[in-house]
Amino acid sequence: MSGLVASPWISGFSSSSSSSSSASLSSSSEALKFSKYQSCPSTFSPSSSSSYIGRVVCRSQFASANQLKFILHDALDSSGVNTSHARAAREVFCSQIKKLSNIERQTSISINRVVDLGKTALFIAAEDDSHISHSFVPLPVDAFIERLDDLSMDYCSHYSSSFRSSPENLFKCLERYLYANKGFRRIDVRNRPEPRALYLHSVLTHHSGSASMLSLIYSEILKVLRLWGLLNFDAEIFFPHDPHSLPRGYHKQKSKESDQPHIMTSQLLLVEILRNLKDAFWPFQLDHTRSLFLRAAHAANCADRLNNGEESGFQIASAKAAQHRLERGVWTSVRFGDMRRALSACERLILLETDLKELRDYGVLLYHCGFYEESLQYLKLYQDMKNSSIHNLSSDSYSVLEEDAVEKLMTRLNLILTEEGWSRPSYVRSFLCNNSEPW
Repeated sequence: MSGLVASPWISGFSSSSSSSSSASLSSSSEALKFSKYQSCPSTFSPSSSSSYIGRVVCRSQFASANQLKFILHDALDSSGVNTSHARAAREVFCSQIKKLSNIERQTSISINRVVDLGKTALFIAAEDDSHISHSFVPLPVDAFIERLDDLSMDYCSHYSSSFRSSPENLFKCLERYLYANKGFRRIDVRNRPEPRALYLHSVLTHHSGSASMLSLIYSEILKVLRLWGLLNFDAEIFFPHDPHSLPRGYHKQKSKESDQPHIMTSQLLLVEILRNLKDAFWPFQLDHTRSLFLRAAHAANCADRLNNGEESGFQIASAKAAQHRLERGVWTSVRFGDMRRALSACERLILLETDLKELRDYGVLLYHCGFYEESLQYLKLYQDMKNSSIHNLSSDSYSVLEEDAVEKLMTRLNLILTEEGWSRPSYVRSFLCNNSEPW
């Protein structure tokens, strides 16, 4: 974004800028980017953003990345951080998701042949690694792609007899190889976020990861076996929705109707990976009974309490402690989130165009970073698209609170931007430039 003034949340120094006019977003230009997407009912659970799948049906090819103005890379550049590796990784991510046609979005990961999901996941990790490490050397993606291929080669050398047996025995051998011989284990990232479990290169190194990462590795081995002509039946992967089960393979011709909700598509896998990252690094980690947006809105004093103003002493003390950390700019601890990786996850989720709420969540993060004009633009775009949606959003108590918080935040932003001499917050130190260990 040209002429971008670095946020003090990002740059580590206070800067001010005056706005000559109120930021408003024309629905005729910006809303066009999402105008061909129709919302479907969401199964959102307020306790975890990664547990809901807000569905949006694609009616056209999604807008290219350069049609959307994101903040993170430009803000880091303004802070003197070299983002060349991060930008290169983002470009590869965009080049892969551009291959996601309407059909491919709903194609199971076990038969997907268009999008290189392993490569896409590794470049997600490469971008985040660049944000955190500030290394002059990019993450060696090719080396980890080779490591992924080596798993298939190694399986073939040890279990070649499985290709002459039944599908059930092949799956049994493959799972023995992955979960016993190689020691891959699952970590419940929703209840115990662990960064190493969320990035493919780290999972390949430490052999412990989220259900989505283990499913991806499983599917990549099946893909290679199919390419080599060693898989002569339709294989499917059972994606577990409980906290502890492991991904399992099964013969698709023998599947049951109850297996359908456990089929992981290419789109759902990428969304799951990014939402796990978004949830783990969201800078407002207190009160997991609320959605991510409500936590951020509450920190901005734009969200009403859920229980008629009654809060425990522990909750009040925790909220004050969190606010104190926020004002000091302490954001690099995993327990208290990481704004860099939260923004990065939000931007890539917006590029996937699966849920309009991603615009809203990104907007509230921009507010906390002091990018008031851009925050208002994304919130306005969210409202425009929500209002033009064919399907109404849920009207449960959480959704009502969220929409009320959006209105309050937009009102505050309009007031800020209409005041002469408004400036970005100046009371915090850098958190994006802190050189913390990412994994």
